[in-house]
Amino acid sequence: MPNNAKFSKAFVWGTATASYQIEGAVRAGGRGTSIWDTFSHTPGRTANGDTGDIACAHYDHVDEDLDLIAGLGRSAYRFSVAWSRIQPEGKGPANQEGLDFYRRLVDGLRARRVAPVVTLYHWDLPQALEDAGGWTARDTAERFGEYAAIVAEALGDSVEMWVTLNEPWCVAWLGYGTGEHAPGYADVSKALMANHHTLLAHARASEALRRTVKAPVGIALNVTPMIPASDHELDIAAAKRADGFQNRLFLDPLFWGTYPADMVEHYSSHKPGLDAVRPGDLEEIRRPMDFLALNYYSTNVMADVARLDAAKQAGFEVAPPPTSGANADLGAARVGRVYAPHTGARWEVDPSGLTGLLVRISEEYTSLPLYVTENGSAELDYAGPDGQVHDPKRIWYLEQHLRALHAAIERGVNVRGYFVWSLLDNFEWAHGFSMRFGLVFVDYPTAKRTPKDSYRWYRQVIAANALP
Repeated sequence: MPNNAKFSKAFVWGTATASYQIEGAVRAGGRGTSIWDTFSHTPGRTANGDTGDIACAHYDHVDEDLDLIAGLGRSAYRFSVAWSRIQPEGKGPANQEGLDFYRRLVDGLRARRVAPVVTLYHWDLPQALEDAGGWTARDTAERFGEYAAIVAEALGDSVEMWVTLNEPWCVAWLGYGTGEHAPGYADVSKALMANHHTLLAHARASEALRRTVKAPVGIALNVTPMIPASDHELDIAAAKRADGFQNRLFLDPLFWGTYPADMVEHYSSHKPGLDAVRPGDLEEIRRPMDFLALNYYSTNVMADVARLDAAKQAGFEVAPPPTSGANADLGAARVGRVYAPHTGARWEVDPSGLTGLLVRISEEYTSLPLYVTENGSAELDYAGPDGQVHDPKRIWYLEQHLRALHAAIERGVNVRGYFVWSLLDNFEWAHGFSMRFGLVFVDYPTAKRTPKDSYRWYRQVIAANALP
């Protein structure tokens, strides 16, 4: 690829955040309790017992953060709305103080000529709905449609793009299947029900949005390439199961109106599971979207659990296999390529996986516009003696992935935009504050913001609409 890869004039450049990860002020403005409030305050659930009670104090630093966003130049900003700020109990009348906060944010973006991109749900379900069954309950999808209508009415056409849910796989499988995320269950049947009800919620929210707004509507999936650790038939089958588990359980219903047959068979003994599907659901889920958003960080190399010793002998890093929950049920385990480059958080770096992912989605599923709505690296950042934060590894990561994205465009894939995760260092869920993804360094005790070298590099990319 040419070193000076150029992008179209209409290409959307952006950054992204999520409400619970940055806002703090969990008791301010009439906000109700979310499942992440409960989960993070449960001993042993998050690194160092970290919580999002204060996070980046974005709620109290909105104007400063808006100026940081605007400082990147011609860009978009993807943020999520906290459902519990809008409906503290997950249903009923809207909380006006919550709506006013997001109205202020959207107006501030538009005043600075930044395009607002709203995600309606980034994992922080109101606790009251979880107490009634959470995403295992069909009623939550109904409530989500009502919530979407409230937000659409309040923010209307001031928003440029709408994302219904962020990474429903994480919602369903990390929240209910492995217990790594809130609400913390390790129950395959619950995860299957949540899998279906998040997709149904997407459909209900899309319908509610279209009644009010004209801006495009889509969903964000964390589709992850799955590569077999060897050419052994067991590893090939394990990678296929992992692909079904991570990717096809969402892509197939959204674009083909069916759940993948091999996954339905694999999970047939987990009841009620996919018995939650009712007549007409899949037709509703399959209704056309305006775009598909994809979040990409890394590629997974998969081995059958019966072949982990063989994978270790072949030079892979191998962790003890899971003994319970969804990962154990799958019979497949991720193994590490020892000599692959890694981020500071030990995630493998594989830019080619992004090219392959975008090409696959374009060839197998849809010609819709595609947006990469999350991509970034967690590094061991710190402020040096000069007060600056130098992060060359992040710049390298972002540049390599943008080149990979550009390669997909050159192959005819309809990629319309790219959003760096994340604008700010923030509360990274179960990892707490141990992982820094931001273009802007946050000193958590003081909330002081310091743009990193990567912030300035990204500003130059946006200004040139090209890579150097």
